Amino acid sequence: MREVGLAGDRLPLEAASFLACLATILEFRPAQLPEPAVGEDPATGGTVSRWLGGLGLGLARVSDADSFLWAGPWIARVRPRDASGCHFVVMYGVPSGVVWDPTGGVGIQKEWIEDGFLVAAADIALARPSRPAAPSAPGMVESIWIASSAGEPVQALDLAQALVGRGLEGDRHVLGTGTFPSGLPGSALTLIAAEVCESFDPLLGPNEHRRNVVTRGIDLNGLIGREFMIGGVRCLGMRLCEPCVVVERYATRPVLRALVHRGGLRTDILEDGQIKVGDPVRLIPEREQAVAI
Repeated sequence: MREVGLAGDRLPLEAASFLACLATILEFRPAQLPEPAVGEDPATGGTVSRWLGGLGLGLARVSDADSFLWAGPWIARVRPRDASGCHFVVMYGVPSGVVWDPTGGVGIQKEWIEDGFLVAAADIALARPSRPAAPSAPGMVESIWIASSAGEPVQALDLAQALVGRGLEGDRHVLGTGTFPSGLPGSALTLIAAEVCESFDPLLGPNEHRRNVVTRGIDLNGLIGREFMIGGVRCLGMRLCEPCVVVERYATRPVLRALVHRGGLRTDILEDGQIKVGDPVRLIPEREQAVAI
């Protein structure tokens, strides 16, 4: 996303903030978006929906917006209790939090959310993004972390036992004591790049990001849908480990927006084995890939 602010004060706040949110998600310039007619609801009126249709997109209204979960951006209509009007913000994550408020507001409360809208493809088969390029260089394991349950401090390991389809021995993903369900695809092992952690000031610590393995030197996003080795353990990159408000609670500082598309990788473990600090992390050659997603 590329944040877009309010374009002057010519439009009512509700319309201006909606266009700013939509432009942020689409990464368009505000001038590229049509302006709703006077008195028209910017989210449900025909002006913007017809324009989106020309892009092969649409706005899907979500039910129970104050509890809606989505591992990507969506738009919420909020009405602060101390204000007479409403405006729109960009939400993100499972659970979702505010990642962009074009009005510059802070501290948006879930109970202020009145409505929600998801920018969706009219035909998803035509809109699937291409996979990132495969990593061009290997990396290494910089550190390993487990926690026995949600909320417990993480423990550093020099060596961990990786269990097929489950996770690292002793970790909450194996024990079923984490925040999210265990045993589902992509729930066994989480990775994050040391370079991402170091981009924060102060750096993002293991009790903040809560990922199992910190790597260095390899593009984790490029491992989605590809098999790779961590030391002698065969793994499959399933999807991005996108941030949510849970991470922000652990971090006790605003990190949600900064981790969008940079929160690491969710991985399946395909073979039992051991993972050690210093192990190489390398892509398995395409001809040797056994699983394709």
